[in-house]
Amino acid sequence: MDSKIRKLTLNDMDALFGLVEQFATSFKPEHDAFTVAVQHLILDESAYLSVAEYNGEVVGYCLGFEHYTLFANGRVAWIEELMVREELRQKSIGTSLMKGFEKWATARGAKLTALATRRAAPFYATLGYEESAVYLRKLL
Repeated sequence: MDSKIRKLTLNDMDALFGLVEQFATSFKPEHDAFTVAVQHLILDESAYLSVAEYNGEVVGYCLGFEHYTLFANGRVAWIEELMVREELRQKSIGTSLMKGFEKWATARGAKLTALATRRAAPFYATLGYEESAVYLRKLL
């Protein structure tokens, strides 16, 4: 069966939290903070939050944003999080999530899509993404 990409609904909250717990490496997700974040993201027009459903089960998600910039002559889109359950990778679910995000970003006038990754550079390269910068961070 193929995966289905769709907008998150509040009925997906428990399944999504389980995925976030598996995905997180820098932070330990807290359920209350997660719930507040989802409630805000659902209302944020510049946010894209979709889930991948496979055999009727939520198995992946994509969170991204688009915004204006000065350097790109318009809008850009940034993928913050993309995750597919490990045992279901290599089934085009991640590709479907990416295509959904890119379609949304294009419709909103984005000139480019970017992301940071530590573990999945080969996957993104197969979708036409090129290394462009170094990712730096500072925990506050």
